[in-house]
Amino acid sequence: MAKTTFWDVIEKTIVRVGTPLSAKEIWDKANELKLLGDFSTSGKTPWATIAAYCYTDINNKGEKSLVIQTSSRPAQFFLRKLADQVDLEKIKRQKDSELAKKEKTEKKKFNERDLHPLLVAYCYGESHFKANLKTVFHEKTAKATKGKNEWLHPDIVGVYFPFRDYTSETLEIQNHLSITSIKLFSFELKISLDFANLRQSYFQAVSNSSWANEGYLATLNIDDDPTFKDELRRLNNAFGIGIIKLNAENIFESEILFPSKINQEIDWDTVNRLANENSDFSSFLKLITEDCKLGKVKSEYDTVLTPEELTQYISAKGISESQ
Repeated sequence: MAKTTFWDVIEKTIVRVGTPLSAKEIWDKANELKLLGDFSTSGKTPWATIAAYCYTDINNKGEKSLVIQTSSRPAQFFLRKLADQVDLEKIKRQKDSELAKKEKTEKKKFNERDLHPLLVAYCYGESHFKANLKTVFHEKTAKATKGKNEWLHPDIVGVYFPFRDYTSETLEIQNHLSITSIKLFSFELKISLDFANLRQSYFQAVSNSSWANEGYLATLNIDDDPTFKDELRRLNNAFGIGIIKLNAENIFESEILFPSKINQEIDWDTVNRLANENSDFSSFLKLITEDCKLGKVKSEYDTVLTPEELTQYISAKGISESQ
């Protein structure tokens, strides 16, 4: 008996559901409806492979392809042999309406600031950062002419101290040579990232995070469309803001999808403006100064929740349900 393939999963799932589905929906529905059979894969993102199968089929076979693409944002697929049996336009309108209702419901459950403890825990434990983070409350920004401070402040800022990684002798010689291993990070957070909000979100991060050694745009949900990932890659190559995909199921399995460009020099003019405009950012600089004088982290940054506390927090906020 032939082993179940990706094509078997794609075809069985679409036939069973009877509507166009995104690659992620095909995989999720196949699991939900127990259609996988003896299928197995070692890949961590099988839906990305499903998308690749569909795109390759369409590009190589044209009018004879097994599947057709019914929408682009998000990319959804349907079986060509079933296309004449359903009203695809009507289905699309229904799905768009359902998606809008779902997004509205999700927004009521939690907001972007509720994601801060997830990013704080991830960046504290992730070897690339090992950073202490502090939330910058926009409400504390000095009032100014409308538009003057728009996109000025990041959601969270962070600092890496070398105290845990370098010996006292290494730190001392760095000090004598006027060299510092301290790094400053800046983060913009979004619940979801797709074509609808990509440009505004990305250039918001460019505007408020490019002053740091590394700037990032972090999100809980991200469009799986390969063309969307290509656009992210293009923006990252052009402007240098990195992309972080948070994983609410296991925050420590979050990923840096695209690394930030590393700026060797801090934009001190912007730092000075941020400190003048926002008391939280000014406080952040004072905390760094105090810890540098002590040679260890003693100041109070955002609380790093334990794994157990984080699990309870994510459940209470309903964050994992949105992924």
